[in-house]
Amino acid sequence: MKIGIIGIGNIGGTLARKLSTAGHEVRVANSKGAEGVRAFAQEIGATPVDARGAVEGADLVILSIPFPVVAKLPKDLFDGLAESAPIVDTGNYYPGLRDPHIPELDEGKVESVWISEQIGRPIIKAFNNILAYSLAELGRPAGSPDRIAVAVAGDDAQAKRIVMDIVNEVGFDPVDGGPLSESWRQQPGTPGYCCDYDAEMMGKALREAVPGKAPAIRNELYNRVGQLGPSPSHADIIAMNRSAHSDN
Repeated sequence: MKIGIIGIGNIGGTLARKLSTAGHEVRVANSKGAEGVRAFAQEIGATPVDARGAVEGADLVILSIPFPVVAKLPKDLFDGLAESAPIVDTGNYYPGLRDPHIPELDEGKVESVWISEQIGRPIIKAFNNILAYSLAELGRPAGSPDRIAVAVAGDDAQAKRIVMDIVNEVGFDPVDGGPLSESWRQQPGTPGYCCDYDAEMMGKALREAVPGKAPAIRNELYNRVGQLGPSPSHADIIAMNRSAHSDN
């Protein structure tokens, strides 16, 4: 499969590495152009390109960039992309921590619906509710009892199936998160966000999410993570995320 990945941070870079290792034809890009990703691309066996090069002729595109950067992408970037090619959004909105406030999101618009509006294309939401360490280190073969789940939301059944197959390929159990309008159930501050749950628990967590409750818990987690010290362990962060919902 020809896969274009825009953004090579913790999530995008890990996906690029895993998918290249799996034998896919991976092209990587970021805001600095092809030269800005050349060293990383050579390290993982991918092709360095700019954003248009990542999209051109791709069977799948992964957006792994902050929300404000998505809004600045060329409005015609995806015009030539086949309608059958899924666009995956791995991002999350972190107002006051990394991102400036976006009024529509602060007023409750579903994050991935906003992303879809910015790029003018349907998207699939995935890989946003797993920690970078978990994605890089905790993938397991299908059928493993300790396999972690990743939620996948979107409106196009075929596009969602393609992305769920990718989730499985990189070592995780895909869980159907419903249509894109329900992808708020996997946003920061929800019970299924970055808790390393298996498929059964992830499904339960998605169902237990309460509309409008996540932003306050997300902001509370900002404060809690600061109390963990300068170098919290992965286990500390997972325990903190899980406890945020047992306490509320």
